[in-house]
Amino acid sequence: MQLRQRLTYLFVIIVALVLLVFSIAVYTLSADYRHDDFYNRLQSKASNTAKLLIEVEEIDANLLRKMEKDNPVSLPKEEILIYNYRNELVYSSNEKSQIHINTELLDKIRLEEEVQFTQEKYEVLGFLYTGQYDRFAVIAAAEDIYGLRKLANLRTVIFIAFGVSVVIVFFLGWVFAGRALRPISRVIRQVENITITSLNLRVDEGNGQDEIAKVARTFNEMLDRLEAAFKMQKNFIANASHELRTPLTAITGQLEVLLMKERDNETYRKTVESVLEDIKGLNTISNRLLLLAQASTEISRSEFKPIRLDDIIWQVRSELIKRNPGYQIDISLDSGMDNDDRLTVSGVENLIKTVVMNLIENGCKYGESGKVEVLLGENKGMMEVRVIDKGIGIEAADIDRIFEPFHRGKNVMGISGHGIGLSLVARIVALHGGEIKVYSKVGEGSTFLLMLPLA
Repeated sequence: MQLRQRLTYLFVIIVALVLLVFSIAVYTLSADYRHDDFYNRLQSKASNTAKLLIEVEEIDANLLRKMEKDNPVSLPKEEILIYNYRNELVYSSNEKSQIHINTELLDKIRLEEEVQFTQEKYEVLGFLYTGQYDRFAVIAAAEDIYGLRKLANLRTVIFIAFGVSVVIVFFLGWVFAGRALRPISRVIRQVENITITSLNLRVDEGNGQDEIAKVARTFNEMLDRLEAAFKMQKNFIANASHELRTPLTAITGQLEVLLMKERDNETYRKTVESVLEDIKGLNTISNRLLLLAQASTEISRSEFKPIRLDDIIWQVRSELIKRNPGYQIDISLDSGMDNDDRLTVSGVENLIKTVVMNLIENGCKYGESGKVEVLLGENKGMMEVRVIDKGIGIEAADIDRIFEPFHRGKNVMGISGHGIGLSLVARIVALHGGEIKVYSKVGEGSTFLLMLPLA
């Protein structure tokens, strides 16, 4: 069932229930009023009749019957019966009364003082009237023809009005539901027109204030992320292809030149060494691309294990100095950091090692004379690692994009690199619930602040 239908039916049901309750209330109150009014008229008429018979000596039953016969205010099919204390009938307005009276009813009237009941079409009222020497049981009966007819007319009007109202409410609900959902339909049509080749299109946010505008704004924010993701993917593929093609082209060119004619052993050896170096670079790029892909997916917390971060840093230091003896990496700990708990983080060891390796290696590569200072500290439940170099620094225009894949600063184009490392660092740190910040000034150096939650 469509939302428009559900809204219309819900609207009709709610209004119908309100109308039904209102109609029942009106009919019930009208019926109660008719009942009370008719019985009040019965009592008033019967009391006056009893008063004339009992208290006015000049009036007897025959005279009173004649007076009542010509009375213009008599009720339809009115009958008034009066019984004395011995339950003897002393007056009847109709010699051929249709009301059936027995001793039990008279005793009940004397006991309860007032009784109301119906007998066939008659509505009957019995009550006690106290005279000077006796207590009389007075019974009045009549048909409320006009009151019941009005009540029947009211019932008919209510039924017709209820049915017509429900039909009108249905059509109005259908129209207004359609109008209310029209912006949603417009948003749906606009979203359907957005394809992978037109991610630059956006949904109209209307007045920008109601819930539909919020939905449209949410779609637009999602489209912004999708467009950015597709651009990043496109750039990633283009840059990855370029980074892989460059060493492959170099390898192919060197081998083709080598095969053009006979070479001496020294030339063969140098060419093989050059090709081997290109293959190592290709292998490095491939490994980093694989790590970048791994870091782009969610990692189960079950894979996390306690890791001594200081041990990882010392391992990285040994490996880097072994590969590049000219590197100088100084490691220092804040006071009180000799406690194992303050040096242990939770994560995937090879990924954490990749983060530390990239940060320290970049510091050595771009720092002055390959010198880097690594400081370990703890702050508010976070393990902090500062990698400080006194190198060329990072230009302000590049700092905001430094963690994008394949982005490299303009002032480092002459230094070997692929622009993968820092984007890999940012993703791994995010997966571990940490944070990475950079502070840099051109010509003075850079400080990378790594923050990871303690285990």
